[in-house]
Amino acid sequence: MSIKLRIFLGFFIFLAIGLTLLTYWLLKDIRPQPLKTIEESLVETSTLLASLVEQGSTAGSLNLQPLRAAVEGALGRELDARIYELDKVGLSLRVLATDGRGIVVYDSEGDRAMGEDFSKWNDIARTLKGRYGARATRSDPGDFYSTVLFVAAPVRVGREIVGVVSVGKPVTSLKLFMTNASRQVIAATLVALLVAAVASLAIATWITIPLRRLGAYAEAVGRDQRSPMPALGHGEIATLGRTFEGMRDALEGKRYVESYVRALTHEIKGPLSAIRAAGELLEEEGMPPADRRRFVANIKSECMRLQTLIDRLLELAAVEARKTLGAAGPVDMTVLLQEVVGSATPVAHRKGVRLESTAQTLPAVVGDSLLLRQALYNLVQNAINATPSGGQVTLDAQDDARGVTLTVTDTGPGVPAYALPRVFDRFYSLTPTPTGTPGSGLGLPFVREVALLHGGEARLENRSGGGARATLRLALQPARRRTRQRPSPTSSPL
Repeated sequence: MSIKLRIFLGFFIFLAIGLTLLTYWLLKDIRPQPLKTIEESLVETSTLLASLVEQGSTAGSLNLQPLRAAVEGALGRELDARIYELDKVGLSLRVLATDGRGIVVYDSEGDRAMGEDFSKWNDIARTLKGRYGARATRSDPGDFYSTVLFVAAPVRVGREIVGVVSVGKPVTSLKLFMTNASRQVIAATLVALLVAAVASLAIATWITIPLRRLGAYAEAVGRDQRSPMPALGHGEIATLGRTFEGMRDALEGKRYVESYVRALTHEIKGPLSAIRAAGELLEEEGMPPADRRRFVANIKSECMRLQTLIDRLLELAAVEARKTLGAAGPVDMTVLLQEVVGSATPVAHRKGVRLESTAQTLPAVVGDSLLLRQALYNLVQNAINATPSGGQVTLDAQDDARGVTLTVTDTGPGVPAYALPRVFDRFYSLTPTPTGTPGSGLGLPFVREVALLHGGEARLENRSGGGARATLRLALQPARRRTRQRPSPTSSPL
């Protein structure tokens, strides 16, 4: 189970249980609330009717005529009342009157209970004792809405209770109100559950987005891909990300040094062996002057090769160690292309290669002009070295809303298929220099690092019509920060 699903279920189940308990409590509390209101109104009604009976009553005789006239007159009226969802067309009260012994002497429903002994009912019995009397009676024990609520009031003559008036009200009329209220509570609960689900999902997403970003970053690191540290906010996950990146930098720094030492050791063995062999031969006596001059020239050539190798290696190391451009500024790409063409034209002329530029006016790119010039010059120089005499190297550029794409094409033999995956590896070189010695194999890795530093990429591929095409893609506005990654000598190209 994913972390996001666990967080979602945790929040949602917690909220669902809380809402369910709240709904249960509300539904349970809905029923008694209307009954309290009815009981309060019945207290007033029974007291009012008991006051009517008290008029003209004596200790031995109740004057029921005012009560009978008032009740029968009210029951005979037709009502036209709209009480929210309920149409009220008549009274639903039942009025009972008993003497001092609890015997029914008046029933608003006719002779239904006349002469019966109600002295055992709570409303009558408690009232005759001078206490508050009320009862709730159900005709169907399993049906709450069959309940009739009775509230009684004493009939007094002087200080003596000589009778009781009890008023009953069925709760059937409450069924519509209570049903609607229950439905509204349930509907509100369902809506709240839906909101809780959405909120839980939003919270789970909000919490897990940095985790997913960090996980994707870790996977990219595991695949040896270049990926910047994602935005992780300012909490514990951000601290974890910074710690992870620091650990990565430390491990990469160690691997970086180890790989450089191994690669440099391997690369300098050839020149050192040549220098050593030439030196040993120079120690021999009687060597012809021509051979001596040739061996001295070999020593100088190999020393220059070592010097070039070390210089290029230092340049590449300096670029790879940078995470940001630092003091970057706008670079006029049109001018930069003109400068590169001007610098490379003499080299192309000496080899008999025609160098052309088809680039038009280009937008400025935010970056380091020196690095960009050197990277582009490396691509042009490689293309010239790979092109036979009489061939052509073309420098083109295109721009769009996202950046500038520089393309260097040549009419040389192209890159062997087996070499394409390794052309951006350090020290891997197929193109010889004009002197015939192998290249340093550090030019294309340098180009790649400059491209990444400027928010772009570098590619090298064969053209369908022959020759190779090198592409340098640059962003108009590179990211402020990139992740340091020092590729191993056998890393894959972009």
